[in-house]
Amino acid sequence: MEIKGKVVLVTGANRGLGEQFAKALLAAGASKVYASARDESQVKVPGVEAVQLDVTNAQSIAAAADRLTDVQVVINNAGAIIGGSLLDGASIDAVRSQVETNVIGPLAITQAFAPILKRNGGGAVVNILSVLSWLTIDNTGSYSASKSAVWAITNGLRTELRGQNTLVVGVHPAFIDTDMTAGIDAPKTSPEEVVRQVLEGIEQGKEEILVDEVGRNVKASLSTATPAYLTPAH
Repeated sequence: MEIKGKVVLVTGANRGLGEQFAKALLAAGASKVYASARDESQVKVPGVEAVQLDVTNAQSIAAAADRLTDVQVVINNAGAIIGGSLLDGASIDAVRSQVETNVIGPLAITQAFAPILKRNGGGAVVNILSVLSWLTIDNTGSYSASKSAVWAITNGLRTELRGQNTLVVGVHPAFIDTDMTAGIDAPKTSPEEVVRQVLEGIEQGKEEILVDEVGRNVKASLSTATPAYLTPAH
């Protein structure tokens, strides 16, 4: 499907990858970009329509769906990351918090907008996942758990939405060069490159996008005798 002329909703569009999605969608010719955030005043991209949307709040999601009835593409980008050991007592709260944002959020958004996409011809849902859907490294246990869960939900939604001609895309980047990874010393992909590949993938009808060599190598390892999730990594 072409991006040009489409109406697109981007969640978590006030910074980082979400902000870059908003900019790139306008440049690609989207007819309208709804750029959402918990505080819509933080959305600073000229030319978008800022929308208040908290992906962990059912009333906020319902209000957005009632209003944004022309949406044709949903990009579930909003996410949270909390590090720490799974053996720390605080990890229980960290898992709950990240599941609310990273798992329940995209599912609730998709449930709310799937009928809208159907009425508007099918469209697409894009879920920003992670290479950590497939493995855990130091201090990412709770985050990896949330990304594994939303990967499974993405696969389930793909099956359920195929009949209404809605493309469901799972994106599995490793580290992206945003403020969320500022303290991590590792190779990173620029937000511009991630977004370029995602928009290109949507137009090509891809259901899964691996944006970097790390993701491709981890995915390839899963069917071997030494999958990445069994190999010590730091």
